[in-house]
Formats: sequence, structure tokens, C-alpha cells
Amino acid sequence: MSSNHRIMIAGPTASGKSSLAVALARQIGGEIISVDSRQCYKQITTGTAKPTSAQLQAVPHHNISTLDLGEEDSAMAFHTRASVWAKEIEQRDKTVIYCGGSTLHLQSLIRPLDDLPSSNPNNIQQLEKELAEFGVEALYEKLQEADPAYAKRVNPANHRRIIRALDVWMQTGKPFSSFHSGTTFSRPESMTVFATHWPRKVLHQRVEQRCDQMLENGLIAETKSILENGYSPELQALQTVGYKQVIQYLNGEIDYEQMVKDFKTATRRYAKRQITWLRRWPFLHWLNCSENSSQKLVETIQQQVAADMNKG
Repeated sequence: MSSNHRIMIAGPTASGKSSLAVALARQIGGEIISVDSRQCYKQITTGTAKPTSAQLQAVPHHNISTLDLGEEDSAMAFHTRASVWAKEIEQRDKTVIYCGGSTLHLQSLIRPLDDLPSSNPNNIQQLEKELAEFGVEALYEKLQEADPAYAKRVNPANHRRIIRALDVWMQTGKPFSSFHSGTTFSRPESMTVFATHWPRKVLHQRVEQRCDQMLENGLIAETKSILENGYSPELQALQTVGYKQVIQYLNGEIDYEQMVKDFKTATRRYAKRQITWLRRWPFLHWLNCSENSSQKLVETIQQQVAADMNKG
């Protein structure tokens, strides 16, 4: 397989993307770039479902434990890092395999984001003041008026993304969504895009099992340690599903049973949003994970990539 044809494996959380990417990389001689907005942080591991030690040893991975928890990140910053890694991988005559479910990060690799203005400190200060006084609901209502298209896609509780979108709108007069909506949106000739698919009921079962496993593996202890080391619970990375609910539990805002329930509900909703986003891509190939073995899926990927390369 040509080393300059890239492969993307996307999909909702708990759908087996990482294991499939490792199996593919071992088969074709590839290296993996994690397309995950949280796995890049060093201190959060259990709740981000990072690849296991065995997987990391089996195949080179990039964008895993790269940043400190206190560092800000963005889709554009990720794109810059990923571009460097991809060139280095291809110089080693290996195949680039993108793997992850962070939608804006995935999209930045297919169609680069337009040039967004840097954050305006005055706007951010004003919006954070409104957040403190009136709550995230008020900011979300403002976003619905300024940018209804993006409001439909963003989590109404994700105040950081809401504030960023409003900041861009206040600076430019243009909706944040307009910076991600070029006239054409098609598969790059040098990339084939896949997504893992499971029946809805089965995916929900996998999500619940994933959440239970994270708790069994020490998610609460990890979160407590992070807070004890002085990291603010308001950090962007700690607004991740799982950490957010555990922080509420540690603060005494909810009991353990409610924390587990909220964790699973929020994860299911996140998976649904990921699927909704991916369904907008007409060039994406869905992989039927419930009816095929890992080896069969790898073969399917190789066949489709070969077909796309012949078209090119």
C-alpha cells in the first residue's frame, strides 16, 4: 500500500476505533495519529480511553500525552501538530492512520478550518462574567440567536465552546459555523475515510461497559489526584464527560449513583452527536463492526483504499 495515501478511522466513543487502527497499522505498516481532543493531555488517562501500553508498544502513536493539562488546545493547533507528524511518518515510508472521534479535529484534516481570529481577552472576560451571573443557559440562548446552526451542534452545557463561538461572532460579525462551511466538502484524493458502526442498542451497551470499566480502573482516584495537584476543575480538559461528573461527585453535588447515571447518559448523548456529525459526510464508508471480525474489517479497509487509489 502506498505510504502517501492516508486512512482515517472515525466513529463514536466506545466503538472499537483504537483496536481496529492498531490491527490495521500492524497489517500494513502504519503509524497512528490520535484525533482526540483529550488523549493529548498527559495527566488524564483513565477517562480518555487512551491506547493500552501493549497497543502503544505494538504501533507508534502520536498526539498521546503530548500536552500538560493546563495548556489550551484547539482544532487548528492540532492540525498544525498533525501535519508535522504526517510528513515525518511518510518520510519513514509508513502509512498515516488517523484515529479518533473529536469531530472538529477530524474535519480539520479533511477540509482545513478557515482562519479564525485569536481570542479577544475583553470579550472572554465579558462572557465569563455573564456566565457567572446568569449561567450557561443564558449564553446558549445568545448563541442560538447569533449562530443557530452551531447551536444545534454544540453541547448546551459546554460553556467553553459557547464562549469561543460568541467571541468569534463579536469580533467578526459572522457566525462561528460560517468558518467551517466552505463551498465544497469532499474526500481528499489522498485519503479514505471510515467510521465504525454498531446497532444502537449494542453501542449503548458498549458505552455502559466502557463507563463501568473506567470507574473500576480508578477514574475517581485519578480525578481526585488531579485536583489535589492544583489543577482547576474549570480547565477545558476537565469538562470532558466522565471527569465532569466525577468532579461533581467529589464536590458533594451529587451522590455516587447519580454520578454513574449522569456519566452514562452524557456518554450516550456524546456518541449520538458524533454519529450525527459523521452522517453529514457522503464520502465516509461505514464499517459493520457487529457482523465482521477485526481481520475482516482490516481487509475491507484495504480493499476500499486500493479502489480509491485506482480512481485517483
